Amino acid sequence: MTERARLVIVEESSGLPYVLGEQNGLHLSEVDYIIPGDNQPATELLNPPVTEQDLAVARLIAAEVEDGACLQIGIGGMPNAVCSLLLESGVRELGVHTEMLTDGIVDLYRAGRISGAHKQLDRGKIVCTFALGSRQLYEAIDHNPDFQFRPVDYTNMPHIIMQNPGVVAINNTTQIDLQGQAASESDGHRHISGTGGQLQFVRGAYASAGGKSFICMSSTYDKHGTRRSRIVPSLTPGNIVTTPRTDMMYVATEYGLVNLKGKSVPERARALISIAHPDFREQLERDAFQRRLLPPHFF
Repeated sequence: MTERARLVIVEESSGLPYVLGEQNGLHLSEVDYIIPGDNQPATELLNPPVTEQDLAVARLIAAEVEDGACLQIGIGGMPNAVCSLLLESGVRELGVHTEMLTDGIVDLYRAGRISGAHKQLDRGKIVCTFALGSRQLYEAIDHNPDFQFRPVDYTNMPHIIMQNPGVVAINNTTQIDLQGQAASESDGHRHISGTGGQLQFVRGAYASAGGKSFICMSSTYDKHGTRRSRIVPSLTPGNIVTTPRTDMMYVATEYGLVNLKGKSVPERARALISIAHPDFREQLERDAFQRRLLPPHFF
């Protein structure tokens, strides 16, 4: 960005942690102006309280994580709940190659569960692009050589991610249709999030030797006092497809975990209906049959 920018202004602040890593700084010659900051502490983003749905999904995913796995954790309470359960599971020798550094990863680091010993790239290092979380997270990364901050075009490229064996990518979505398309960044035409690195890590994890990609969600949500299913026959009009059906691997709700890789459209529909909330399964089957996603012999 600095190469394309016409003017580069840097804010100086003693309230931010000092992080280490390659290509994460600017030479003085690349800066036009340095302005004093307010020296306030970095903004904290605390995870919402963990729900029963979060824990149910986390249990399913945590059971799939093996010793030596290389983790990528997305934003949200559900992926971080997986980290909490990994603390209880006893899994060890984990590695980390992620875009966002979360409190859940730092908790695993402090508990001695992360060594990075099995990584092929950046062995022994926790690699990320940015950190957002609690005061404890910022204290952990300050001047800490175990954490390496790298540009996003390094952390998020699938051909780089896949070089580490056993990559486990854990990300949230808000809606998935019966063919396996996940919409994680909008509600119709209303944006609720950026694209982020979800698709890149889904692809990198699948291409990794022994890798696994998990897209997780609660089975329902409340909108204007009405409970609705996150698993739907067709995405809400205007919804942005974040992860195409061709890239989808594991999908998890509190009602189960299914692997969509290699499945036909009818098999995908049936698998996703099986992990939908029970109150919506019958209607989903009817809708799937009407849209010819399920042939008659599936009933």
